[in-house]
Amino acid sequence: MSKNEQEPTAERPRGPGRRKAMPDADRRRMIIAAALETFIERGYSGTTTDEVAARCRISKQTLYAFFPSKAELFVAAVAAHRQMMLDLPRPAEERLPITETLERIFLLDISDEIERKRSAFIHMVMQEADRFPEIGEVLYRDGLMRSLTDLAEWLTIQRGLGRLEIDDPLSGARILMDMIFGGRGAPGPKGRDWMTPEIRSQHLKRCIAIFARGTAPQT
Repeated sequence: MSKNEQEPTAERPRGPGRRKAMPDADRRRMIIAAALETFIERGYSGTTTDEVAARCRISKQTLYAFFPSKAELFVAAVAAHRQMMLDLPRPAEERLPITETLERIFLLDISDEIERKRSAFIHMVMQEADRFPEIGEVLYRDGLMRSLTDLAEWLTIQRGLGRLEIDDPLSGARILMDMIFGGRGAPGPKGRDWMTPEIRSQHLKRCIAIFARGTAPQT
């Protein structure tokens, strides 16, 4: 576990009459969720630890116990965003059909609201990366490359189980991510997306089916 992922020391035992403190893990998730929303709404430059703390109704001292700086808060927000892009790792005992598992990994059934957040966060980083190159580097390292590595690891496991035939899992992961994230639809005339959510879902399922057929073990 990296330094940024370590859980802070638990709070002191509560005294008589004090309300039960929120568990550290829950509070950490609450802070990250609030930070993600704030980065989307105000951008990296407009986000302050003061506002994130206020949204969570906690003191800055409490916030700093979990995330000592805005930069570390952004790293955590990128990790949360990554989980909104790919549902990995998967349960070790999972043995669903490859197509169904990939549909779950790529979260094809996400709500329009989550889709909006995913796109808005990436758009924000792209807009501000010229002013703050470090946030683009974090998104690349802890977002894209970590997602790619996690997906390649899952493909490697499936190959070891004899469920896929693929000579280069990392290349396979790149192909999948290109198909799915590139296949979510490009802007059409006048900035409109030519795909409705239903058409998009069917299109992405076809992408996954094509990949699954191409990597199915030969009998």
